[in-house]
Amino acid sequence: MVKGFLTRLMPWVGVMSMSVAVVLALTDAALADGGHSAHAVPQLSGQATTTVMYEGNRVTVTFGPVDLPSGHDGELASSLPKHVFKLPDDMVMVGYQSRVFTKDGVDLPRQYLHHILLINQDKDSVSCQGEPLFFAGAGLEMTEARFPSGYGVKLAKGQKLMAIAAFYHGVPPTKDVMASFTMEMAPKGTVLQALDVYQVGVNTVCYSQFPKRRADETDEGIEVKPGVQVDKAPLTFSMDGCVKFAYPHGHDQVLLIALENKTAQRTLLRTVPDVAPDGAFLSFKSHQIYHSAQGFSVNTHDAYEVVMVHHRPLHDPQPNHGMGNYLLYMTPGECPSIPRSGP
Repeated sequence: MVKGFLTRLMPWVGVMSMSVAVVLALTDAALADGGHSAHAVPQLSGQATTTVMYEGNRVTVTFGPVDLPSGHDGELASSLPKHVFKLPDDMVMVGYQSRVFTKDGVDLPRQYLHHILLINQDKDSVSCQGEPLFFAGAGLEMTEARFPSGYGVKLAKGQKLMAIAAFYHGVPPTKDVMASFTMEMAPKGTVLQALDVYQVGVNTVCYSQFPKRRADETDEGIEVKPGVQVDKAPLTFSMDGCVKFAYPHGHDQVLLIALENKTAQRTLLRTVPDVAPDGAFLSFKSHQIYHSAQGFSVNTHDAYEVVMVHHRPLHDPQPNHGMGNYLLYMTPGECPSIPRSGP
């Protein structure tokens, strides 16, 4: 495990009968094309290749290789140029997995990855008004996402999908660093119920709301001071939904992320990561990832709160920033009631 080189990290389709690799042309489109005009993404000084491969029921976006640390025009992460692609057929995403590695296939510490974002520019976000849909992504958690059977995120043929990846620029010198994001698709013809994707967090998750962030919050997250720190943010949902799957995101030294219904006085999600003795993030274990065909309901009239807890050692002089995010995959409306058994 790599210790001490990273303390900050940013937030977060049909079967084909043969494998097809598609090398994407790099685009100079601004983030405004994706509705994120309020937030500029630092770009790598040099160009790097991105490929999209269709193999069976999988669509894999691969970024790099790039030598790190790499020159770039921002202070946060080394961002590869944005890449826009279109699917050759209507597809339904039923899961995804990310990875960071070298060109020869050796896995790297997860803290090399700053973020991977997948955005559907032709579909409106349900959680961030006026923005396109952020439908999948990953940071250092690299948790495998697999939705409950019978559910998936629909992606239509011809929709403009944008992939963004960034490597943290504070890593040790490493050549030929790559990252990949693999979407698992349902076999063509499978009947699935569509999931909406709703983003919530203690830190501000909507690009258009960045100017309203609290004073101690930057693109890297909320400042974590020495000792135990509890941060909370109020939340009001803009849709009624039944949450089937919750994908968590946190940084080093996070101890807990939670979603609570304050009106009903009920904790809906309570996610605790596996960490090293020094607080470095290791993983979210499978039992910490909410996954249920029954689901739990959220609504537009109750008051909610997102909570995150960090512990930064008192002797640690290194500044740290934290995040507590969930991508909630839900169906519209309330969850169906559970039939009562017995008399």
